[in-house]
This record gives sequence, structure tokens and C-alpha cells, in this order.
Amino acid sequence: MSGTSLIAALKAFDATARTGTITTAARQLGLRQPTVSAHIIRLESEYGVELFYRQGRRLELTQFGNALLEHTQRLFSAEQDAQSLLIAAKTNYRGTLNLHAIGPHNITPIIKAYRARYPGVHISVTVGDSQSITQRILNYEGDIGLVLNEITDPHIFCLPYRAQKLVIFAHTDHPLAKKKSLRFTDLNGQEFVMREQGSGTRKAFEDSLSAKNIQIKTSVEMRSREAVREAVIQGLGLGVVANTAYQPCPDLVTLDVEGFNAHTFTRLICRVERKNSPLIAHFLQTAQEVLG
Repeated sequence: MSGTSLIAALKAFDATARTGTITTAARQLGLRQPTVSAHIIRLESEYGVELFYRQGRRLELTQFGNALLEHTQRLFSAEQDAQSLLIAAKTNYRGTLNLHAIGPHNITPIIKAYRARYPGVHISVTVGDSQSITQRILNYEGDIGLVLNEITDPHIFCLPYRAQKLVIFAHTDHPLAKKKSLRFTDLNGQEFVMREQGSGTRKAFEDSLSAKNIQIKTSVEMRSREAVREAVIQGLGLGVVANTAYQPCPDLVTLDVEGFNAHTFTRLICRVERKNSPLIAHFLQTAQEVLG
């Protein structure tokens, strides 16, 4: 098996591995189910490998299947990037850029500048935490991510973006809100509304507390900064957020805690082999220009 027949079989395998069923893979590829099945059977028989465990209609990748999937993901991602390059040359940069970000306030200035330069590019933004965003980029489920703190995975390219100071805030009726000056020790035993595990903001805050041997309580975990803000307004505890994301209101006040100087560092990420893909490369370049 070689050439176009091998590529066709690998496409059938890749689609089936990603979707979990031959039916969905066939629909995605525009092929008949028997054709997709035949491609996979031929791969297994010709190379003497087992790609899937059959569990009814559901297929589960074998260890070898998982290893092959890593290669097919890179192969077809490169194919997509090559197609994007050709389309960009023909259409003066048109296409779709899928972004995953920790918050819209961080990435919208870049999008504004990018759209002014490349109005033909459709941009989609999904908000999440740093851990899940990184995994999506690794899995080729997005083009660019905006995350907190450094990513050490060798498959990820990181571009430093900007530092963000963390601020602690409270409802105006909270006992600490009535104090003009606060020490780190005043936080001991206080209840906080925290972001979920995997949040870069949470990690930076907990690291700063650990360095001072401060113990706090978590009243509730929230999956967005908007939810944290609302919970603090409802009196469920203190909150922590990046200063760029803090939204003042009459019911809230920031706390000036002596010695509290925690920061997060935002970074733009993409897969290493995709950083020169036209739409991605121009977005990263635009980000650097926005920073000045």
C-alpha cells in the first residue's frame, strides 16, 4: 500500500479514531461505511497490526492505534496548513482561525488589530482554563491558545504576551472591606470563591499564599471569573482576579493587602510545527505589534 491508497486509508483511520465510530467517520469524509471499514481492514491486514478494539458499534484505539493517531494528526494538520497557505495566496488571506482563550479581555485587542488587517478571516473564540486550552491545542482542536504561565510541553510553541497583577476583592459588607490597611495574615482562615483546578489565576494565588504560610478556605469553586464575581457580590467569600479583568461595581471593593504582589503571565501558544502556518503566524506577529 502506497501513495494515494495509503493516504486514503490513513484518512479513514484518522476520522474513525477521532469520532469513535465508522458511521460518523464515513459521514465526515463523505464516504460509504463499507468503504471506511475496508480501508481500516486493509491497513490492519497489510501491516499486521491491530488498530482498534471492537466494542459493539464503538471502537477503542489500541496502543499501536494511539501511536499512529499522533502521526496522522500531524500529517493532516500539515495538509490543512498547506491548503491554508494556498488559499491565502489566492484570496488575500481568507479562512477560519479557531482561538481558545482564558478570557476575552486578553485577546480582543489582538483580534481587533488582526481583523483590521485581514478582514476576510473568520475568527472563532472559545473561553476555557489554561489546562484545557493547552490540551485542545495539542489535540489539534484549535489553532492558537491564550493561557496563563509557562507551558513546558516540547510540542508547544509559547509567545510571551503580558503580565497581569492579581487583585483581591470583597463585598462592601465584608469585615475586611472596612479595614483601611491589611496584612497578609489577615487572610488566614478567610473564605474565598475560587476558580476551578487547572486555573492559572488560582495556581498563582495559591503559590503566593503558600510562600507566606497562609491557609484559606474555599467556599465554592466557579468555572469563570464572571461567576466568581457574582458569588462575591452574593457574599459567598472573597475573590481573586487579574487586574485587567476586574470589573468595579458599587457592591465591590478591592483590598490593599501589604506584601501581596502575585502576578500571572499570559502567553500565546500553538503547536510547534504550525507556528509558520499563514493565519497563525500573522496572528502572532499582530500580537507582538499590539504590545509595541
